[in-house]
Amino acid sequence: MIPPITDSHCHLDFPDFEGQLDQIVANAAKAGVTRMVTICTKLRLEPQVRAIADTHAPVFYAAGTHPMSAADEPLASTDGLIKLAEHPKFVGIGETGLDYHYTSESADIQQKSLRIHIDAARQTGLPLIIHARAADDDMARILSEEYANGAYACVMHCFSSGASLARSALDLGFYLSMSGIATFPKSQDLRDIFAAAPVDRILVETDAPYLAPPPHRGRRNEPAYTAHTARKGAEVFDMDYADFAAQTQKNFDRLFSKAAAYTVAP
Repeated sequence: MIPPITDSHCHLDFPDFEGQLDQIVANAAKAGVTRMVTICTKLRLEPQVRAIADTHAPVFYAAGTHPMSAADEPLASTDGLIKLAEHPKFVGIGETGLDYHYTSESADIQQKSLRIHIDAARQTGLPLIIHARAADDDMARILSEEYANGAYACVMHCFSSGASLARSALDLGFYLSMSGIATFPKSQDLRDIFAAAPVDRILVETDAPYLAPPPHRGRRNEPAYTAHTARKGAEVFDMDYADFAAQTQKNFDRLFSKAAAYTVAP
């Protein structure tokens, strides 16, 4: 029996998967990936992402404004995000965050958008899904400032930042998610950061269609490949694969409690 795992972050609405979702979901099941959370990065596209979750039983979804789109998309509202969260398969707020690698010129609007998403996460009780790139200091500061205003749950999706931001996030009770980046040969420093984290605060993901782990690196990623990242995670934590998979399931269920509690109506 293949141990079940969850792809906690993918983008099934992207053109890379058009017309193939039945097969993609079937491939995932064969690899033991029994659930996936598909992420809407532009709120005007939420209906399409919601439809994917409605159509495919193993798929849940989240929605927010990606920081790289913050300057080009209408500003999210707390009330609007809370309204979206009424859907039974809407399980997280985001992704949101800060990206100064490509879009540093929009730092101010990114920060404003981030704080709105944090407020929505706080009010709904759903986990915040954070994208952080080249913005470690501002990210740690804002997450901490906002936590002081009221607790909220959070996952640092596709974590590839520095050790200081990892410690800041973990100190707030947040989670770190391993993507295919953690499997790359040159990512030993990142693996060391994960190894220093509590294993009960680790999730796994693909960020598909991006960042495919070996042996698929350089090609389109898909949720089935979460298994490759999870196997590397088991090595990082010196655990049997089945035990690591089970731990990440517990972690996902604890953080994404709405997904864990979801049942199909009779």
